[in-house]
Amino acid sequence: MQEFNHVGIPTTFEREGETYLEDAKLYITDFANHPYKIEWLRFEEDSPMPEILKTTAHVAYMVDDLEKAMEGKQTLLEPFEPMEGLRVAFILDDGAPVEFMQEI
Repeated sequence: MQEFNHVGIPTTFEREGETYLEDAKLYITDFANHPYKIEWLRFEEDSPMPEILKTTAHVAYMVDDLEKAMEGKQTLLEPFEPMEGLRVAFILDDGAPVEFMQEI
């Protein structure tokens, strides 16, 4: 299964209801509370996340098997757990970032 989940858009503006992800040095909004499934991403200057994620929007898909979804793809970020119950990874598809998400 591969199902569209959200669009992530980098921003420099603080938004109401942001959640801070300490390891990524990143603030995110809850796409589930946005009418168009937009997740706003606000990075700290020293965020270790790849530059392309800091400057380019990405699309995200929920998948059943993260490793299987990544097979044969160009990896941008190996699987990690940004929050409890969720594993994510990023690939590059024709130069564009794509996020795969798996509930655990």
